[in-house]
Amino acid sequence: MSRDKLIVFDTTLRDGEQSPGASMNRDEKVQIARALEKLRVDVIEAGFPIASPGDFEAVEAVARMVRDSTVCGLARTGDKDIDAAAAALKPAKSARIHTFIATSPIHMERKLKMKPDEVVEAAVRAVKRARQHTDDVEFSPEDAGRSEIDFLCRVIEAVIVAGATTVNIPDTVGYSVPQQFGETLRKLIERVPNSDKAVFSVHCHNDLGLAVANSLAAVMNGARQVECTINGLGERAGNAALEEIVMAVRTRRDVFNCDTDIDTREIVHCSRLVANITGFPVQPNKAIVGANAFAHEAGIHQDGVIKSRETYEIMRAEDVGWKSNRLVLGKHSGRNAFRTRLRELGLEFGSEEDLNEAFTRFKDLADKKHEIYDEDLQALATDTLQHATNERVKLIALKAVSETGERPVADVTLWVDGEERTGHGVGDGPVDATFRAIEAVVDSGCQLQLYSVNNITGGADSQGEVTVRVNRKGRVVNGRGSDTDIIAASAKAYINAINRVIDGAERLHPQV
Repeated sequence: MSRDKLIVFDTTLRDGEQSPGASMNRDEKVQIARALEKLRVDVIEAGFPIASPGDFEAVEAVARMVRDSTVCGLARTGDKDIDAAAAALKPAKSARIHTFIATSPIHMERKLKMKPDEVVEAAVRAVKRARQHTDDVEFSPEDAGRSEIDFLCRVIEAVIVAGATTVNIPDTVGYSVPQQFGETLRKLIERVPNSDKAVFSVHCHNDLGLAVANSLAAVMNGARQVECTINGLGERAGNAALEEIVMAVRTRRDVFNCDTDIDTREIVHCSRLVANITGFPVQPNKAIVGANAFAHEAGIHQDGVIKSRETYEIMRAEDVGWKSNRLVLGKHSGRNAFRTRLRELGLEFGSEEDLNEAFTRFKDLADKKHEIYDEDLQALATDTLQHATNERVKLIALKAVSETGERPVADVTLWVDGEERTGHGVGDGPVDATFRAIEAVVDSGCQLQLYSVNNITGGADSQGEVTVRVNRKGRVVNGRGSDTDIIAASAKAYINAINRVIDGAERLHPQV
């Protein structure tokens, strides 16, 4: 049976980084874009170029590097937004401009303060201007899930006439339910006279936990592009998870008359990379990519799987990349083996200096940890990248003491803007004391909002991966660090967050 192509539009680098604290710098975006390209994502939405100079540079860098996927930039309907997106995308082999404007009554009246006729005019003008730069233009009626269908039909018909080649229907606030959302897609495709001239797409948020279900309902009713993120990353409750949509369509071929070009064996690698860089760990029971996704605890399940995998497993773990965590390197491995394995994992550095630093870190880790796994290499590469890009504060030395009946104390030596400084802290625990010692040096004004520890691999010698979230004057960032010593990992994570706070430029939110 002939199957339609389902286009996968990944917005991890744009909508995904709107999660509080998940902002990524240029080199981190490039690293994730490399992994998305290897995953064979069709469209990579690299960012919102007019948001800040850093966003512009990141989109431009991704556009320059990616060759096999289309690179997309987001723009509101203003001329400056459109032109900024076009300029950032100029190096791309294949470029798309994605423009949008709100169409729901509440958004038009209270946010835009525009009449419906003015919204249609702005949408058409934006699409026409975008078409002056590229033949690949996408239009989204923001908050389509709460828009009136007659007005949606009017706007969509007009933007297709103006040159939009993809029309995306976003459930911006996660308000829809599957049956209703699928029906909306069906009606739009049926009622818009020129609907055959554009690909219909969906972009669903997860506020009611229905983003994937709504996306799949839309696919069953004619949508042929899904907008999603790795691990379902995104602001508020997140976006539709790429891995869940792709594997649902692939696994249930009896239901879906379409398929993607995604190389599913790269899914787990992409998931880990995004989790490492953003500091948003994957919950163990997360579908497809969670540590327990293919684990069987109940005896009856174990017995069934041993006799026949299909009794309790609807997918093979190997098909989504779960066998890639094999032991790969040890303390006697050479530099070339190290570089080769990193390349196989899609991890590359911008300079030989960064590679050398990563190799030095690898050797240090191999002295502490006998067995080095792919997860260790991914964490190591992320640490090296962060050290190379935004380190005004560096950890030189740490001593933490904790004993029964005494308050824990910590002493740190930091490198701050080229000057060595020391600090002392007393806290409720060794981690608290360490953070207080760091603050005694830098006085960042950060307030700790989240502290999380995960083991990177199994075993008593596993590296601990620490994620912290801090807030300073409304700016929220995540920091991460890894080490076989959990106190050292905590210090690295906190310092990483401080570096992000003091170096981070203000960014404009696309919906403001």
